[in-house]
Amino acid sequence: MGEESLKKRKGEDKGREDRQSIQSHEPQTMNLQKQANLFLFPLWSLQIWENVILSPSGINTIPRYKYLKQEVIGELLEIAYKNISFYFKVGLISGICMIVGTIIGSGIFVSPKSVLANVEAVGPCLIIWAACGVLATLGALCFAELGTMITKSGGEYPYLMEAFGPIPAFLFSWTSLLVTKPSSFAIICLSFAEYASAPFYPGCDPPQAVIKCLAAAAIVVITIVNSLSVKLGSYLQNFLTAAKMIIVTVIIVSGIVLLAQGKTDNFKDSFKGSKISVSSISLAFYNGLWAYDGWNQLNYITEELKNPYRNLPLSIIIGIPLVTVCYVLINISYFTVMTSTELLQSQAVAVTFGERVLYPASWIVPLFVVFSTLGSANGTCFTAGRLVYVAGREGHVLKILSYISVKHLTPAPAIIFYGAITIIYIIPGDIDSLINYFSFAVWIFYGLTVLSLIVMRFTRKELRRPIRVPIIIPVIVTLVSILLVLAPIISAPELAYLYCTLFILSGLIVYALFVHLKFSWAQKISSKYTSGSQL
Repeated sequence: MGEESLKKRKGEDKGREDRQSIQSHEPQTMNLQKQANLFLFPLWSLQIWENVILSPSGINTIPRYKYLKQEVIGELLEIAYKNISFYFKVGLISGICMIVGTIIGSGIFVSPKSVLANVEAVGPCLIIWAACGVLATLGALCFAELGTMITKSGGEYPYLMEAFGPIPAFLFSWTSLLVTKPSSFAIICLSFAEYASAPFYPGCDPPQAVIKCLAAAAIVVITIVNSLSVKLGSYLQNFLTAAKMIIVTVIIVSGIVLLAQGKTDNFKDSFKGSKISVSSISLAFYNGLWAYDGWNQLNYITEELKNPYRNLPLSIIIGIPLVTVCYVLINISYFTVMTSTELLQSQAVAVTFGERVLYPASWIVPLFVVFSTLGSANGTCFTAGRLVYVAGREGHVLKILSYISVKHLTPAPAIIFYGAITIIYIIPGDIDSLINYFSFAVWIFYGLTVLSLIVMRFTRKELRRPIRVPIIIPVIVTLVSILLVLAPIISAPELAYLYCTLFILSGLIVYALFVHLKFSWAQKISSKYTSGSQL
């Protein structure tokens, strides 16, 4: 009896130990499950996990995971691998589509009037469009060297950080997050709304309330798409690029046919009556370059490119000259059916062209212009969200903006933040003032970024440069950038330029308080929100 009783007690003790072991493992399993299901995951942890995957023993360097069992470590490594896989999604074709789709937006359907208004003749107008394409290509080649030398997402931000340190990089992120990127997104979406609503209000302008509501709806939809999936955003971009290339092809082919039929009257004495001065050429470049803006978009997603050393320069070399040829041919097509005066009087140049050439199928033009502007807006949103999380990774914005979605593998908080700021910008609804405000600010940092290339040729000689452009190219782009920044101030000074400059410099105060002195109350407030959103 005693022996049986002893065995029974031992069995009960063993069962109790097993149950305790299971219970003690349950919290660990539950914590792992919670961690796997977190909606947000710090981007800096991806860099740690990437090293761990390459060398699994490196997990011991992470204190919170030091005492986990081997099978639990395996599961966490699998989670980390899935997170890191959000990078390499964009190939050569998608890269070219991203450049073409982002550049060809509302600009080529609206800006020809503004370019012509500054030079007042067909010949100089066509030269300005071609020269803008050359400048964009030269700038993009400089960015190609930077992008293959420093393969980090975030566009100009990491290049300024490497060359000049954190203060210029912070001022760029400060200006981009709150001025240039949202204003660009807002301009494109407002243009989309105008074209989309125009057929429903024949003979009059659509109400501003309708335009703003449509623009806001477009911002929300594009933000949601890009927050849900990198692939979905990329596929949408490919579709919209194909759609816009259809209307571009229709306009170009129509123009060639009209030229073959002898419609060349507007090209005779094409320089007669032209207004050529430094100020007029500079302002014409401003409007033309607005239509080309987006030539640097792939540098914002360098980390997500497949084989960036090959695909980044190839996408640029193929994409931007293709856009330049299209822009020049489209302008030639416009002038086959419109005189300079008629083009300046047109509210929407492409729509006027469609009414004169494609009637009764002229409805095709506004429909495909809508696709074009949506494609440009989608490309802008897809890339700009990456700048936000790169700045967050460096501690220059709220840490929550440096997180990505484990489920969707996208920088969702950054994209949502970007969309919210853009909606604020559509409230004024003044496209012209937004373009001037945008162009002045953006060319300050374009010039500074290309200057960083020149500086790093001497200060960072050890960096590997798969692409090395002749030094004369960044020198030319830097000088042109200085001219583009100073010309409007000298020729037509406005308070908007002063306000823009003061806003950029105000970033120094923000940097001193929240980055240098590390006032952490904003991070503490956001961390409570972050914890709540993860549960």
